[in-house]
Amino acid sequence: MADKIKRAEGLPVINRLAAGIDVGSRFHVVAVAADLDPEPVQTFSAFTTDLHRLADWLIRCGITTVAMESTGVYWIALYEILESRGLTVLLANAREVRAVPGRKTDIKDAQWLQKLHACGLLRASFRPGRDICALRAYLRQRERLLDYTASHVQHLQKALTHMNLQLHHIVSDVTGVTGLRIVRAIIEGERDAEVLSEMRDVRCKATAEEIRGSLHGNYQPEHLFALRQALDLHDYYQLKVAECDAEIERVMAIFRSKSSTPSAPIPAARHRTRAANALAFDVRTSLYEWIDTDLTQIHGLGPNLALRLVGECGTDLSRWPTSKHFASWLTLCPGSKISGGKVLSSRSRKSANRVVAHLRLAAVTVGKTQTALGAFYRRLSARIGKAKAVTATARKIAVLFYNAMRYGMEYRDPGANTYEEKYRERLVKGLGRRVAELGFSLQPIAAQAGVS
Repeated sequence: MADKIKRAEGLPVINRLAAGIDVGSRFHVVAVAADLDPEPVQTFSAFTTDLHRLADWLIRCGITTVAMESTGVYWIALYEILESRGLTVLLANAREVRAVPGRKTDIKDAQWLQKLHACGLLRASFRPGRDICALRAYLRQRERLLDYTASHVQHLQKALTHMNLQLHHIVSDVTGVTGLRIVRAIIEGERDAEVLSEMRDVRCKATAEEIRGSLHGNYQPEHLFALRQALDLHDYYQLKVAECDAEIERVMAIFRSKSSTPSAPIPAARHRTRAANALAFDVRTSLYEWIDTDLTQIHGLGPNLALRLVGECGTDLSRWPTSKHFASWLTLCPGSKISGGKVLSSRSRKSANRVVAHLRLAAVTVGKTQTALGAFYRRLSARIGKAKAVTATARKIAVLFYNAMRYGMEYRDPGANTYEEKYRERLVKGLGRRVAELGFSLQPIAAQAGVS
């Protein structure tokens, strides 16, 4: 019977002990090879007990590997249960699986996944190990809480605008030391602009006169109520962010206890200023004691971004054979859409990867520095535009991260002048080669003597 099915399908079966699962919110449809069970397609509820019953059935059928699509977040519990039972789980990208040929049903979806997986036509999406997944979950939760906090800061600014208090236009950050002092005093009942301006922190760039002029407002009860609620919610989310920081620090302490002591002391920090919304512990030192590499020496990678990269990609980057594969996974390389020998498009693919957005922001920041990466960004920006320059610079930062994590490369910035000099040498060499093809040669212009 298996030979008959194999001939009918017309594709060589590489792994007969493969299953396919169509994941849903309420139930999952599972398909195995027709010769492994009298009922090769079965439906299981999404309850945890039924997921364990699903795993038991697959093990009785002798299944060793399972393929499923990444449908929403419904696949996560099933993935973890199957993985804990010793099955190899392949998470397929729905874009690569495509639609089932013919009439589409849940049963046909599961059978199509099983057929593709048995023939070795599916690629697994990247998913780090269980420990890294836990760290990644804490980091993503923290980022989500910061997004919620930002929305309430906007509500706070809106309430100030309703009362015609222009404080958020005078101070750079209304949730800074000066801004929060004044806002809390307003909520407690203080209305004297002179008294409020004296709460200015010595580090605030705005003068006391500017702050005093912005605090003559039209105080109304309903706007004060909105201001109070926005501040309470802001403070509440800050407490939750602090709880996330404590959990992240605890997880990293476990990682450090399992790793060996770094071979050399941590290098001196390039910057001593503390970034906004930074974690509440020394991330740079903890990360160095864990991975034995100071990623913050790479321009554009601060402690927070370095931790985010490790949390999303893990510490073992051998899953990507080369840095080019890594850049392609991040969608930071040109696309390849060719038909009939004609390049239809070379645009970079869109991605929902959280790391990519952070790398692009880092590329914009690096473009303002007097470094080799900054010179590279500015040269490309002038030649092909800022959008492509951001992508190219972000790719360079990603490649440096890959080489540092996989090969232990130590980054040394050659400087903007060294980069410009090398670029000039390449340009002159190319020009010399072109004029030589035309029968000419390049000669440097002797420096003219100054006229007295």
